[in-house]
Amino acid sequence: MLLGYNTNGLAHHSPLDAIAVLADIGYRSVALTIDHSTLNPFSPRQAFERQLCDIRTLLESHGMRSVIETGARFLLDPWVKHEPTLVSSTADDRRRRIDFLREAIDIAAELGADCVSFWSGIARDDASEQELLDRLAAGLHDVIAYADQRKITLGFEPEPGMFIDTMAHFDRLLQWVDAPHFRLTLDVGHLYCQGEVPIADYIHRWGSRIVNVHLEDMRAGVHEHLMFGEGEMDFPPILKAIREVGYEGGVHVELSRHSHDGPNAARRAYEFLSPYFNDTEREQ
Repeated sequence: MLLGYNTNGLAHHSPLDAIAVLADIGYRSVALTIDHSTLNPFSPRQAFERQLCDIRTLLESHGMRSVIETGARFLLDPWVKHEPTLVSSTADDRRRRIDFLREAIDIAAELGADCVSFWSGIARDDASEQELLDRLAAGLHDVIAYADQRKITLGFEPEPGMFIDTMAHFDRLLQWVDAPHFRLTLDVGHLYCQGEVPIADYIHRWGSRIVNVHLEDMRAGVHEHLMFGEGEMDFPPILKAIREVGYEGGVHVELSRHSHDGPNAARRAYEFLSPYFNDTEREQ
C-alpha cells in the first residue's frame, strides 16, 4: 500500500504545485479531485489538454500513482453542493453527472490512473427507494459500460448522508449492478462515524473489492474529517488489516477542509502515518 493525499486538501494550490509539494513531503500517490482549476473538462480544450499533459509528465517524473476523484463541491452547479448526481430527479440532471463521469474516465485513461472514484448522490426529492435505485442503476450501467470500453476501474464510495451511505446499502446495490471493474472506494472514517466497526472486519470482508482507500480521523456519529490524533480512531489495526488483505494501491489522506493550511496539514499527516507504511514501501 502507498501513502497518498487528496488534492481537495490543497485546493488553493495549482495541481502541479500540489503534486510537487506532496512528492517533496514523501507521498507516493495522489488523489486528483477534478475541480475548477484541476483537470476541469469544461475549461478551454487547449488549456485542459496542456494541463493534462503537464500532470502526466510530473507524476511520471516523481514515480507517483494516481486516482481520479469526482467529489468537487460546486463544479457542476454553482448553487448546490455536489449536484447534480446519479439520483437527481430529472433525466437531464442525471445525464450531466453521467457525462461528467465519462470525462473523468477519459482523464483516468490518459493518466494511467488506478481508478475513478465517485458516489451515488443525495436523495433530494420524495422518490421511493425503488425509484432511486432505478435511477442509480440506470446511470451506473452507462458509466460501467463506458469504463469497460476505456479499460478503467471504478471505485464506488458509500458516503454518509447520501443514498448509498453504508456498506450494507452498498451490498444491496451490488444485487442490482455489478461488474469486475466496479469496485469499492473505502473511506475508513465513514465506517467509524456510522458505527460500522470493528473496521478491520469490514476491511477483511471487502478486501478483494477495494481499489481506493480514504483515510482521516473521525468521531463516532459525526461526519467531520479530522487531523490524525484529533478524533477517536485507532489506526494501527486498520492499517494492519489493509496490509493483510494484500491491498497495493493508494491510501489517500482526505482533509478537504484543511486547504487553508494545506502543506502543513499534509506534512503532519505524513509524519503521523509514514511509520506504518515504511516497511511496506521498502518491500515494494
